[in-house]
Amino acid sequence: MSKNRIINTVHAVEESKSNHFFKESAAKTWPHHHQVIDDKRLDHFIKRNGKVYAGTHIIVDLWGASRLDELEHMENAMREAVELSKATLLHIHLHHFSPNGGISGVAVLAESHISVHTWPETNYAAFDVFMCGDAEPEQAVFVFNKYFQPEKFNVRNIRRGEVQ
Repeated sequence: MSKNRIINTVHAVEESKSNHFFKESAAKTWPHHHQVIDDKRLDHFIKRNGKVYAGTHIIVDLWGASRLDELEHMENAMREAVELSKATLLHIHLHHFSPNGGISGVAVLAESHISVHTWPETNYAAFDVFMCGDAEPEQAVFVFNKYFQPEKFNVRNIRRGEVQ
């Protein structure tokens, strides 16, 4: 029996002093909301090096980073991180705060998620990358370093849901 996953549209949200608005982005190489992905796997647990676990959770801290207040730049970084990680994008939601310009958001994936919170006033960003199945979440770290050029970064890798 197969599972079907519906792919949703991509939205970015920017906060302004006078109003809120949605900027709908064309999904360049990503499926549209009406497309269905047929998935015949019963679970997406990872079996690697004699271990069985639900997914890999990578926590990334960037210090001395730039462009942390640019909504379109953040969306492009998240899209590329998803693509290079060989994951399936379902939906991106980004919120742009004012007055400091920080961004919080999430890319919801068939394989789990990527989340971000930025503090441009201190040049700091926190990313969480959690993926299961055949995705390669480690690739996202290279993308974040390329897009935000941090002076220093820290990466922690955690196996989640280890059963064996």
